[in-house]
Amino acid sequence: MGFALVLLSAACFGAMAVFGKLAYAEGVSPQALVLLRFVAAAMLLAALSGVLAGRRSRPVMAGVAPGNRVRLVVTALALGALGYATQASLYFSALERVDAALVALVLYTYPVLVTLAAAALGRDRLTPARIGALGLATGGTLLVLVGSGPLGFDTVGVALAFGAALTYTVYILVADDTVRHVPPLTLTTLVMIGAACALAVRAGVTGGVELETSLAGWFWIACIAMVSTVVASTAFFAGLHLTGPTSASILSTFEPVATAVLASMVLGEHLTPLQVCGGSFVLASAVLVQVRWRRARRARTHGRERVSPESETRRARNREVPRGDERTQSSQPASRQPRGWSWHVALVLRQEREQLGAHPLPGVGQEDPDGLVHERVGVGMQRGRELETGEDVGIGAMPHEPQRRRHRRTPA
Repeated sequence: MGFALVLLSAACFGAMAVFGKLAYAEGVSPQALVLLRFVAAAMLLAALSGVLAGRRSRPVMAGVAPGNRVRLVVTALALGALGYATQASLYFSALERVDAALVALVLYTYPVLVTLAAAALGRDRLTPARIGALGLATGGTLLVLVGSGPLGFDTVGVALAFGAALTYTVYILVADDTVRHVPPLTLTTLVMIGAACALAVRAGVTGGVELETSLAGWFWIACIAMVSTVVASTAFFAGLHLTGPTSASILSTFEPVATAVLASMVLGEHLTPLQVCGGSFVLASAVLVQVRWRRARRARTHGRERVSPESETRRARNREVPRGDERTQSSQPASRQPRGWSWHVALVLRQEREQLGAHPLPGVGQEDPDGLVHERVGVGMQRGRELETGEDVGIGAMPHEPQRRRHRRTPA
């Protein structure tokens, strides 16, 4: 599912170039297009989030501690204001100096940068299959873009395009960490609000933008906001959460292929044999990533291998399981150990019992005048939620529901 979401995101992002050309034909300026894209997307997402919030039984990020909640919101807004807005500004500034194909060619160095950075940070592991997929995707992207025509070179323009690639690399790595605690729709909303505010401030400082256009121009702006921003960004964050930064960046190289195909269908542009060959390479890289992931999952399901180092790394980032001593460890492989509520509660109660020492938990049929079992079971359930979901709820962050005291008899 994660791979399909990232490919859907790439196709929607790829359609933006076609929508943009149609909007430019109606007299929309690039500055107005960028600003209206994020403003319209922020308004649509805010309205959708408000409607869905009324149907939820609990608030968004209810299991996150208040301090962490503020940090995550600020991070998401900064992703839009400093990440997305900066990347878009560098990208369009580079387009003013060099050809679009060269800008895209330099920009799509970010899958390599993301892969190397994720491996250096210990988030993903470089495997032969992943390196092969990255090579196919990079080579295919090169063929697609070079096949579009001659490339004009400008040092400043190339530097701006590479700055956009670096910015997008940081954006993906930060978003990969944030999306594990914030739902994709909420994260997309905050990112778009941050980007819209930053671009609106910049437009006010630089003298504003021209917003007058035809009805058809507004239609193409709406298509960019809805399809190439709302759907594309939400699908990307959801896919990023499921696949990880390296696989998501490799699969995102499908974007120029989608652009070339849509341009040939809508704008009448012809695909060259070189572009068709490059598109085949990109699709082959997506298949290679998908096959590798399915084989790894099937092997873990049937117990033929222990959890891979990459999966262990990602699992450790999602939740931190206390080690305890050898008596609290299971002899089963890590991939087959139970991870339900009962296991977490039992583990925490066992550790608490060992730490109490002179104040052991009362046994069956014994009195519990101080409510010790009641307190420890509540702590165990909260710890279990932390370990199972990866959320740092903290003691006291969850609502304390009344619980029956266990193993207590009322004196006759």
